Amino acid sequence: MLILISILALAVWIYLIGFHGHFWHSGPVLAGGTPAGNAGVTVIVPARNEAENIRACIASLLSQDYSDPLAILLVDDNSTDGTGDIAAALCADERLTNITGQPLASGWSGKLWAVHQGLCHEKARSADYILLTDADIEHQPGHISSLVAKAEAEGLDLVSEMVHLHCATSAERALIPAFVFFFQMLYPFAWTADQSRRTAGAAGGTMLVSRAALARIEGVSRIRGQLIDDCALAREIKSTGGHIWLGHSTRAASLRVYADWREVWNMIARTAFVQLRNSLLMLAGCILGMALVYCAPPVLALAAHGLPRTLGALAWLGMALAFQPTLRRYRRSPLWGIALPSIGLFYLFATVASAVRHYAGRGGGWKDRVYPETSTR
Repeated sequence: MLILISILALAVWIYLIGFHGHFWHSGPVLAGGTPAGNAGVTVIVPARNEAENIRACIASLLSQDYSDPLAILLVDDNSTDGTGDIAAALCADERLTNITGQPLASGWSGKLWAVHQGLCHEKARSADYILLTDADIEHQPGHISSLVAKAEAEGLDLVSEMVHLHCATSAERALIPAFVFFFQMLYPFAWTADQSRRTAGAAGGTMLVSRAALARIEGVSRIRGQLIDDCALAREIKSTGGHIWLGHSTRAASLRVYADWREVWNMIARTAFVQLRNSLLMLAGCILGMALVYCAPPVLALAAHGLPRTLGALAWLGMALAFQPTLRRYRRSPLWGIALPSIGLFYLFATVASAVRHYAGRGGGWKDRVYPETSTR
């Protein structure tokens, strides 16, 4: 039995490293570029209780060196921390419009309801591209130009980036690179860009969408109840024949700070069970798969003997090596690769906690909202 487990564990890592879209490369990265010209962009920023970050986010958008028409719509999603007041104080710039969000409509997730209200605004209806970005993202001056240049050069309907996540606290240094690694494994970036594959991923911090693609999929109304809204949007666009691209950003960074382990835990537990379509069968499969892929190799390497120990050690080495490009991106020690099994256990336990929350009627909780009945299509 140990030999079979060790063979399976090593075989999985051989497949992942060699044949799973080269997800571990931690690339591609969006290059700089200059748009051809005359492409109007409207930025929609849904914001709920973002007083700590909204000023930096909006200031970075107003500082863009984009020479063509640029409008920014900040949709205040019924904030209670003064986000709306801060936004109103910034409205001296004519490019910025502050929209007071309507009460949450039935069947919608809060973020998508705010995005929908932004899309209905005349400045969004007349734009060539819509940039959807979170209220905790800071953009370098050339970011929008680079996004539009990429979309124009390759005829893309969606250009999305995994922005650089905050990685300074002890919890972030231990857990955030793995979050990026697991995301790349779920949505290999090369497969996302491949029209012959169904894989469709996106990262909500930066999503530049063509207005034509949004018209084809009726805006965000089809995905109105989604919690993992970025990947849902990517699926809709790709399903209509749209071309999408997903990469890493060196021109945008998240300001969101996860001060301790509990905050990272809550971030994972909010949507992990949704990722599994709220299915106990898929959860069971996830537990068994994680046990085989992440837990078995170190256990075999440390406690078994003979061939199982050798194969377990090779699988452990494989996962540690696969983690290295992501660790380099976040300037973490290569030794964190050895710790990936224990980090994987943390994510697994948080996923189980996500299922418990769902059945307790507390699924998808975020910013004082809970979505126990949210669609997971």
